[in-house]
Amino acid sequence: MDYNGLISQRLEEHIATVNRLLESGDISRAIEKAVESITECFRRGGKVYFCGNGGSAADAQHLAAEFSGKFYIDREVLPSEALHCNTSYMTAVANDFGYDIVYSRLIKGIGAEGDILVGLSTSGNSKNILNAFATCREKKIRTIGMTGATGGKMRDCSDILINVPSTDTPRIQECHITVGHIICEMVEHNIFGNKEK
Repeated sequence: MDYNGLISQRLEEHIATVNRLLESGDISRAIEKAVESITECFRRGGKVYFCGNGGSAADAQHLAAEFSGKFYIDREVLPSEALHCNTSYMTAVANDFGYDIVYSRLIKGIGAEGDILVGLSTSGNSKNILNAFATCREKKIRTIGMTGATGGKMRDCSDILINVPSTDTPRIQECHITVGHIICEMVEHNIFGNKEK
């Protein structure tokens, strides 16, 4: 195997995907809307939830921790959590009722009007996230979809869609974290101002 060639190729693919993100006015506007919505949610005392599957579940947990812990500055908690972190809940509901409702059932129980659910799905077609978004619509919980290029079925059910311009799962997930970090930084700045890093 040509290690150097593969390393260079993957880094070039990553850079190309980021450049397409940078050039997309629609995605920049969607990121701005996400920042404004999350900022408003926290200022009103709401909570921001995250969900995903596989690597996207890890990304969901990572981004929730940036709010509930800290991003750049020491400050008060911004209430946020990833919905998959209670393994007893996840395995019980998946076993007893089916995996497709693990997120919709939980958001129905703990979500409140004015909260936000961020769903990460590279395909945009994860059924458990689609079901959760449908529940959010009933409960007046805003939704932010983070997907790949097409947006999949989440395109039509997300209040805000951030669709990374790629169909390659690793490149999409890399950009989800980059976009998520930008959102966390801007929300933190909006609420707490220019404090020392």
